[in-house]
Amino acid sequence: MYQRIAHIALVVKDYDEAIKFYTEKLEFKLLEDTKIDDNKRWVMIAPTGATECCLLLAKAANEKQTEIVGNQTGGRVGFFLFTDDFWRDYNKMVERKINFVRPPTEFEYGTVAVFEDLYGNLWDLIEPNENNKGLIKK
Repeated sequence: MYQRIAHIALVVKDYDEAIKFYTEKLEFKLLEDTKIDDNKRWVMIAPTGATECCLLLAKAANEKQTEIVGNQTGGRVGFFLFTDDFWRDYNKMVERKINFVRPPTEFEYGTVAVFEDLYGNLWDLIEPNENNKGLIKK
């Protein structure tokens, strides 16, 4: 049997501002941007090189959805961006004014720092150590 998570929905305030943030600040690739109707688009983005899973940007469509923008995981880190070069990506992100809420720290499994996206969702930037390099597929 083969199963995989294909997309994870990320509720956003505005498609275009979210696309701009993820493609310009984090260098994600815009995989698809298809208009469904006057208010809804199918927008998929992913980190460069990602093949298994991508983010589906979903514009908040009502008050309840708008309330959770930036806090979909109740204040916990909800997204994990693995990298093959932590310091390259960390320094680039700092230059691009990405807000890091926890500084780089060495853990048993690798180097990690926590940053916020444009809405306040928390992300780990992680470079697994040598024992865990298999977690990054090239």
